[in-house]
Amino acid sequence: MDKIENVNCSGLPIAVVERDTGIGKDTLRVWERRYGFPRPYRDASGDRLYPVDQVERLRLIRRLLDLGYRPGRLVGAEDADLAQLALAAGSALPAVAELRQDGDSLAARVVDSILSHDVEALRRLLSMALMQDGVERFVLDTVPAMNVAVGEAWSRGELMVFEEHLYTELLQKQLRQAIASLPAGTRRPCIVLTTAPDEQHALGLLLLEALLTLHGAACISLGTQTPITDTVAAVRAHHADVVALSFSAAFPARQLTGVLSSLRAALPPTVALWAGGSGAQKLAGARRPVVPDVDFGVALADALVLLSRWNESNQAQPASAPTLQ
Repeated sequence: MDKIENVNCSGLPIAVVERDTGIGKDTLRVWERRYGFPRPYRDASGDRLYPVDQVERLRLIRRLLDLGYRPGRLVGAEDADLAQLALAAGSALPAVAELRQDGDSLAARVVDSILSHDVEALRRLLSMALMQDGVERFVLDTVPAMNVAVGEAWSRGELMVFEEHLYTELLQKQLRQAIASLPAGTRRPCIVLTTAPDEQHALGLLLLEALLTLHGAACISLGTQTPITDTVAAVRAHHADVVALSFSAAFPARQLTGVLSSLRAALPPTVALWAGGSGAQKLAGARRPVVPDVDFGVALADALVLLSRWNESNQAQPASAPTLQ
């Protein structure tokens, strides 16, 4: 870490860099220790200040990460090597402005590419949107807008089943690549993510994993339809702090209470249980808790609220294996 006497040296605080680049504070600190970059200064209070040229480099790294490159190849790379990768990426994909020309919304262009069966155009649109927006904005804003547009086209009878499945599959592939590009969470909470045995929809689970991983949580994804006994076994094996379930709107409302009650009873009280997704809205608005000790997060952004609350409540508590009966 470089230290300087001139505390008025221009630089951006870590919160601004996180917001500007989409790279989390914890990730920046891990890269600093592991790769020797970024190299922030310290102000008079000891807080990090990031020079503008390093922030520009971080923006470039963020774009390349979203294209599928691994952090180990990018963060410690020479400037010339990084520039060559950026040049190759730029020549392989059209500019975002070209993809969103004439005022057309991204969501409308996605639907058009699905209807025209232009798989490569659809893949480019998703990839470039992820690269431009960064993971958080892509998850919280871009994907919901695209899903609404695709859903409306479906309700109008414009899309066939295979076309909707193609869109979902390509989107899930982009999300998996984005998750793989993020540094693995190295701190608490450790969160086991899955769905109920009769819940087949994986998209909500991937969106949640991407968002929580971006913000430093250590996520253990079991995929969809995990039996309750196996979910509990995973909690024990990974010393998990939280179990997060995703429910789509298609999940039967009559099964929600039973699934959550059974899982809550099987988990130790020290392990938090989060229920999210549009399906969870069926219980989230109840005046009295239908299932005690379950936290509901209907919107994806609610997951960040739950994560923040968990961190605030457990800052001073050391990690320990949950006691299972």
